[in-house]
Amino acid sequence: GELIIWKLHTTETGQAWKVLKNLSFHRKDVLDLQWSTDGAFLLSGSVDNSCIIWDVNKGSVLQILDAHFHYVQGVAWDPLSKYVASLSSDRTCRIYANRPTKSKGVEKMNYVCQHVITKAGQHSTDDSKSAKNHLFHDETLPSFFRRLAWSPDGSFLLVPAGSYKISSMSESINSAYIFSRKDLSRPALQLPGASKPVVAVRFCPLAFNLRESNSAGFFKLPYRLIFAIATLNSLYIYDTESVPPIAILAGLHYAAITDIAWSNNARYLALSSQDGYCTLVEFENDELGIPISLSGNKVSKDENKSPLVTKSEDMIIEASTNDKLVTAETKEPDKRKTEAETKDDETAINGSIAAESRLIEPERNEAESRKAEAETEDGKRTTNDSSDTAESRPMDLDRNEVDNRKIETEKIQGKQAQSASSRSTAIQNKPAKRRITPMAIDP
Repeated sequence: GELIIWKLHTTETGQAWKVLKNLSFHRKDVLDLQWSTDGAFLLSGSVDNSCIIWDVNKGSVLQILDAHFHYVQGVAWDPLSKYVASLSSDRTCRIYANRPTKSKGVEKMNYVCQHVITKAGQHSTDDSKSAKNHLFHDETLPSFFRRLAWSPDGSFLLVPAGSYKISSMSESINSAYIFSRKDLSRPALQLPGASKPVVAVRFCPLAFNLRESNSAGFFKLPYRLIFAIATLNSLYIYDTESVPPIAILAGLHYAAITDIAWSNNARYLALSSQDGYCTLVEFENDELGIPISLSGNKVSKDENKSPLVTKSEDMIIEASTNDKLVTAETKEPDKRKTEAETKDDETAINGSIAAESRLIEPERNEAESRKAEAETEDGKRTTNDSSDTAESRPMDLDRNEVDNRKIETEKIQGKQAQSASSRSTAIQNKPAKRRITPMAIDP
């Protein structure tokens, strides 16, 4: 429930971070936060169902937004400083607009709720019935995070945790929604097809030159923006010039993905996971495109002009079976690549994904080491330390090295070491397990 602001100081021995301020007002855990563009304010969301706007320079609470009825799991600050957005497990996304108030000639920031997005009407063959379904997952979503994000130019808002139904009788489709700045009252587009719920979205901080491809895009922008969408088990990378994703990464972690972040130069993309590992994705020079400046392209000059191309009256795109891009769920790590490649081939036949879609799989050695660590953490906590050590060793250790370790252990620990060594030898003689069920480790 506490935020700590650190400041970098230069000392005789180098540089050191020191605590500048402690911001304490939330009653429970903080799940997400974001700075304002000028760095003067901070927006935080908490398990106490509230958002707080902080004045960082004064170290005080500027405004409390407490309209949500459940955990606030994501917050986003408009780069043009007109809106803030929050997403909660109460199945609503709230958009707040800044309507400043004047007191003694001083203008004060004041955010007022302008839109509450929760349901959308569905197409129905029976005109007499107008059904509305929820747009977002409920509190049973197995994640504490629903991290939404504005585009760096402020032209649109990307929101995760979508659960969309084509009709009242159809199954829900996991998706992310795109809101146009022109109309934040309802989604303009949706990105369907994820096999698991979307938990975080992040925009690349740079804009890129148009590639002038012939693909029919939905965005009417003079440049390309790139964004990443993370589900519980996979990552999709899109740009605003093409419809299908430009890259798909699956099978990277054994537990749920929790967050993603871009480097400032767009060369790296980092993922974090509940399995205790981080993945760093590296892009080659100009692989994403040639960067350009956004300074002259802000949409603040003309907010009435939509950055999205209107395809129909109802801009929510209906999803079909061909829209499902990839299914990365699996219980057999050795078969991840085969299954994902099969689905990629099927999708290519349907025309949804071109050859630019890629799948990155971890190396076998890394997968084997993670399996051993997962088994050690989940399974054998009641055994003694020597048994844990023996069971966590890789199966392909050199036999002579194992014999040497057994001799040294016998000299120090006697009979206990002999029993541990015999268990180690027995484990090595067993064939490697072919199946493992990924599980999140309780922190």
